[in-house]
Amino acid sequence: MRYFPASLEALTEHFAKLPGIGTKSAQRLTFHILSQSDEEAEAFAAAIVNAKHNIHFCPICQNLTDEELCPVCSDSKRDASVICVVAEPRDVIAMERAKEFYGRYHVLHGVISPLNHVGPDDLKIRELLTRIAEGGVNEVIMATNPDTEGEATAMYLSRLIRPLGVKVTRLAYGIPVGSQLEYADEVTLMRALQGRQEI
Repeated sequence: MRYFPASLEALTEHFAKLPGIGTKSAQRLTFHILSQSDEEAEAFAAAIVNAKHNIHFCPICQNLTDEELCPVCSDSKRDASVICVVAEPRDVIAMERAKEFYGRYHVLHGVISPLNHVGPDDLKIRELLTRIAEGGVNEVIMATNPDTEGEATAMYLSRLIRPLGVKVTRLAYGIPVGSQLEYADEVTLMRALQGRQEI
């Protein structure tokens, strides 16, 4: 027996397909949309359609943009000789929040993950190598996550890039600020020791 109209159930099913949204959250979102005015609901739908039609990959760094180039690539003050390689567009946002990196980015749109059937050809690696081959790049910073897939991707890329005469570095990681040593695992402590700096 169906409790709700088919259109309501269809909307709930679409919300439930979003990452991190379960059935109950999807129902809450559906009822929230239905409680909005027609204008608010139409504006929400238009924003989705507009984003889908207008957002594309930046031809240089592969980040998302609705302009010809993304804001970072179009900024002449950014250092084009340093490229920070990240897995996803949201990683660019995280790096920019730190306000410490003034180079350019390259977004891979994923990491190498054989279990998920993601190989090097599924990522934006060819575009990165083309950028480096064009010259002017002195350093490539690997900023993929410090998990198995992120490490494998960083190692794979470093093997491709080093023969091109470009310095390849990895983000340092270790003990988070505000945490306690007794709660850190062995791998984190090892990385913290390896990445230690003079003070």
